[in-house]
Amino acid sequence: MKTLMIAAAMGMVFSAGQAEAKGCLKGAAVGGLAGHMAHHGVLGAVGGCAVGHHMASKQQQQTEQAQPQHD
Repeated sequence: MKTLMIAAAMGMVFSAGQAEAKGCLKGAAVGGLAGHMAHHGVLGAVGGCAVGHHMASKQQQQTEQAQPQHD
């Protein structure tokens, strides 16, 4: 079961593509470490990936809005 979850998590990370993976690897590392302490490393990594991607997307949107539009 653990191997299946790891394979699914890795497939999700690598199939997302470069544009969607922004923030995922860093989040997965932090989440996996935190999850490891609670004996749920894979769940922590998957959750960390999702949160990391969300935070990176949010930051990118804020950066794009802050930059002046040039025509």
